[in-house]
Amino acid sequence: MTRALPGARGVYKQAPEDFLVEELPAYEPCGEGDHTYFQIQKTGLSTHDAVGIVATALGVPDRSIGYAGLKDAQAVTRQWMSVEHVDPERLTSFEHPKIDVRQVSRHGNKLRVGHLRGNRFAIKLRDVPPDHIPLIEELLEVLTRRGVPNYFGEQRFGARGDGWCIGRALLRHEPDEVVALVCGRPGEFDHGPVQKARMLFDEGEFEQSARTWPGGFRDSARVAKAMARSKGKAGKALRVMPRNLQRFFVSAYQSHLFNLVVAERIDELDVVQVGDLAYKHDHGAVFRVEELDAERPRAEAFEISPTGPLFGRRMTRASGAPGELEQRIEDAELSGGELEQRGPLSWKGARRPLRVPLA
Repeated sequence: MTRALPGARGVYKQAPEDFLVEELPAYEPCGEGDHTYFQIQKTGLSTHDAVGIVATALGVPDRSIGYAGLKDAQAVTRQWMSVEHVDPERLTSFEHPKIDVRQVSRHGNKLRVGHLRGNRFAIKLRDVPPDHIPLIEELLEVLTRRGVPNYFGEQRFGARGDGWCIGRALLRHEPDEVVALVCGRPGEFDHGPVQKARMLFDEGEFEQSARTWPGGFRDSARVAKAMARSKGKAGKALRVMPRNLQRFFVSAYQSHLFNLVVAERIDELDVVQVGDLAYKHDHGAVFRVEELDAERPRAEAFEISPTGPLFGRRMTRASGAPGELEQRIEDAELSGGELEQRGPLSWKGARRPLRVPLA
């Protein structure tokens, strides 16, 4: 969206403190109820890792911990979590070198994915030439006026960028492909013990691979150990992979398909077309665009934006040219209607704006 301007040079995420993220909750805990809400500040940990650490300390399964969204690992992040039937005092006294519990309260329901208004970021760019400052301001002016492409980022797909491939393999019932991606096939982003563990897995040394995985990769280690117990039967080994992790991988595939639509429409994210399902930024309602003369000025004023598909069994479909684009991507990627199947890995589907305002 800014390719008409030269790029500005800089380096980010050199230390966790260079990338600060604060979650903006959709609502505050009311102070009563069976669910204990707690806000954490974590440093250098993914949300899944933090969930596992807290769950182990409380003696509950990982799936008992609710959260509204995933936060970067290479960062300092603040987010809310919840757990049912746990004394708030246990969270108040919780201690961990990379997790600080900042607030504790009660509420009547579990915190679920999507229960947030957004995120506030403070990002430090290092090594920026002083004469690039005016250019950065010009780039920000374009993004403020036209919006930021609403791509799902690397935290949705993992450091290797292949989380969506795992989700696709799960939906297509390809267990051998799933375990190979989770535990094997070392690539350019793998180093040290991780690279060694993946190499051992590919060589069929499942038990040794399980022992080689470092502490932050317990799910990969668990699957590798299960492969050793089942004598290489991937279908059986997959039973040890937590259901919420499997659903995360499937949502990554869903997100990958959405990103394909954003990329196709990158030049006109601030323009609506007939048949678009437009998003109202003031309260989140979605409606079908029928009169361009009435709706295009509203898009230019950033009152509304076109949306893209989060494919699922109950997703409302666009029509016209936007619908044809989405159907083309669906036909190429989802020939078997994988995201419309019912079951533990199914998703209802939704619409998501193709751009977001830079507030």
